[in-house]
Amino acid sequence: MAGASSAAEAPRRSTRARGPARLSVASCCMGRMEHTSNADLRAQADAVLARLVGDATGTARLREDQWRAVEALVADRRRALVVQRTGWGKSAVYFVATSLLRARGSGPTVIVSPLLALMRNQVEAAARAGIHARTINSSNSEEWEAVQTEIAAGEVDVLLVSPERLNNPDFRDQVLPKLAAATGLLVVDEAHCISDWGHDFRPDYRRLRTMLGDLVPGVPVLATTATANARVTADVAEQLGTGGTSDALVLRGPLDRESLSLGVLRLPDAAHRMAWLADHLDELPGSGIIYTLTVAAAEEVAAFLRQRGHTVASYTGRTENADRQQAEEDLLGNRVKALVATSALGMGFDKPDLGFVVHLGSPSSPIAYYQQVGRAGRGVEHAEVLLLPGVEDEAIWEYFASLAFPSEELVRRTLDVLARAEGPLSLPALEPLVELRRSRLETMLKVLDVDGAVRRVKGGWIATGQPWSYDTERYSWVARQRKAEQQAMREYASTDQCRMEFLQRQLDDEGAKPCGRCDNCAGPRFTVGASTAALDAARADLGRAGVEVEPRRMWPTGLAAIGIDLRGRIPAGEQASSGRALGRLSDIGWGNRLRPLLAPQSPDAPVPDDVTRAVVEVLADWAKGPGGWAAGAGPRPVGVVTVPSRTRPALIHSLGARIAEIGRLPLLGSVEYAGEVPRVPRSNSAQRLKALADALTVPPALASALAEAGGPVLLVDDFTETGWTLAVTARLLRRAGAGGVLPLVMAVQG
Repeated sequence: MAGASSAAEAPRRSTRARGPARLSVASCCMGRMEHTSNADLRAQADAVLARLVGDATGTARLREDQWRAVEALVADRRRALVVQRTGWGKSAVYFVATSLLRARGSGPTVIVSPLLALMRNQVEAAARAGIHARTINSSNSEEWEAVQTEIAAGEVDVLLVSPERLNNPDFRDQVLPKLAAATGLLVVDEAHCISDWGHDFRPDYRRLRTMLGDLVPGVPVLATTATANARVTADVAEQLGTGGTSDALVLRGPLDRESLSLGVLRLPDAAHRMAWLADHLDELPGSGIIYTLTVAAAEEVAAFLRQRGHTVASYTGRTENADRQQAEEDLLGNRVKALVATSALGMGFDKPDLGFVVHLGSPSSPIAYYQQVGRAGRGVEHAEVLLLPGVEDEAIWEYFASLAFPSEELVRRTLDVLARAEGPLSLPALEPLVELRRSRLETMLKVLDVDGAVRRVKGGWIATGQPWSYDTERYSWVARQRKAEQQAMREYASTDQCRMEFLQRQLDDEGAKPCGRCDNCAGPRFTVGASTAALDAARADLGRAGVEVEPRRMWPTGLAAIGIDLRGRIPAGEQASSGRALGRLSDIGWGNRLRPLLAPQSPDAPVPDDVTRAVVEVLADWAKGPGGWAAGAGPRPVGVVTVPSRTRPALIHSLGARIAEIGRLPLLGSVEYAGEVPRVPRSNSAQRLKALADALTVPPALASALAEAGGPVLLVDDFTETGWTLAVTARLLRRAGAGGVLPLVMAVQG
């Protein structure tokens, strides 16, 4: 646990929030606690800290700004915003303050915490100081009733709550009011999540406004973060404000991490990056984290490193919760050299002796990058931080940027649907009626909820009818800010100046100066070479083509609401079989080859020879593998059918023709559009089906060829994103007489 320091340590810089951002509470000037002098309070605070960090000698002392924050919360009952580097000891502030406030009769501390990993760490840390902590989050619903009973009995000192709970109707209406009335201290951890100027905006955090408004006057509030520049700091203060006149105490310290040695390695391609890592992983100190930008890359890299003899595990949003916990425990216990992780392993993971952080691919924001590398070196003198940027980075940035707040037209359409509804609409019921995927729709609704335009109730969402305006200026500014952050990461990777100073300046640290440790200050610490054996293995691994394409087996719910009479399970005789793709657009192997080929701006042209050869390899492996026709698991395809394309007709036709020629199969023809080529929205499944349902037809010549061939066909397309084009086309072909449909595409989106 960070936080102990010598009494002689120099105090850190503090400032007040700038501009209009203000935090206050009606009774923030209640005066000092009666009968307790400053010296007595400081002694009590340091004694709690000693228990927290396990200091049997009792010599541990709070840092000066830690003490100032504790004093503001306990003695002055103020609101405070603490912006300090990772490892500084922000959790020590709220645990020490909790202990002192509880001893003075205050109610329990409520900590709004974003990640389950953080909650697990905090419960264990609190116990060391004799503080009883419990959690309410999505993974322990069976414990909620018992936790609430313990709170009512005064047995809980700290309650950790996930931000998503704040807008759960039962929790919001039944638990939150009582909790707000009893709270002795409110803590907002990772408070940059409140700000949509920041790198990890979470709309659920804005529900804190309600809780702040319901707090008993004089209840102190603490917001903490390690990753906020001046604008985010001011915005967090504004989001947490309640319209009073007194500023919060803002304690903003220098952000240099003296233990971190930053470096960048520019390597020719993905194979060199993977080979370098396989050769040099054991040279990196201790155990650490290897970050990737996508789930596919994390799983790919982890599998390769295991093949090369390294003990690693993958950790992504797709990892089951039990497996995540096991991976965290294995890293904490140094039973693995590294976790290969996406940003799913981010805020809150606490391993003080983490020895390195490597990024295979550059995050799009220097603030996000600083936050992730801050996991390393918290309790050791030296940790290595390396960035290995890739050519695929910017395409991945662009994809995630496309998930920004929807256009005003889509928002208004959603509000109109809710306003016309006779009652609440659940997400599954609302999704078919709007052109938004469920995750993006839910995020939008949460923002509208905070703005007062909608409300989540039992059974779903309702429109409130309150006036609402689309903040075009703010959303445009956020988009421009994202572009600026991307440019900053390009500059970080190429700068010949101090890298730590660069990051500090991006976070508006006025104390930024050359660190003397990074590769630009002290010289490179690693060569860029990789062994021939590792490079050959990486090329072979990345060059291995073939991804299974799972068929759609169920129609999406809610189709009746948009006039489509399809529901439940797709009949077995109308389904596509399991298919194959050359690769995923998100991976670092074939993805890097396929992305430019399939980019919207790329010209239509016949399929390249290297892609054809790889597709043939995929077909050969497919035929010989489990379920393949060469292994006797099913009949051999009797022909090739292509999917019509408005944008890439030459590419798809040539691919189908080459497969037919090499496989000595007839090219039976192509499915056709029944009328005008539809615009298939890149949104949810129901809207895609609405566009596709009556758009395609099997021409008579193809129907005759299918009946004459009398067996399964290969269905060829350029790529699949959701699988619905393949599902609709397969249904048509099966109804027209195809004995089976085996989808074969160049790429899978995702």
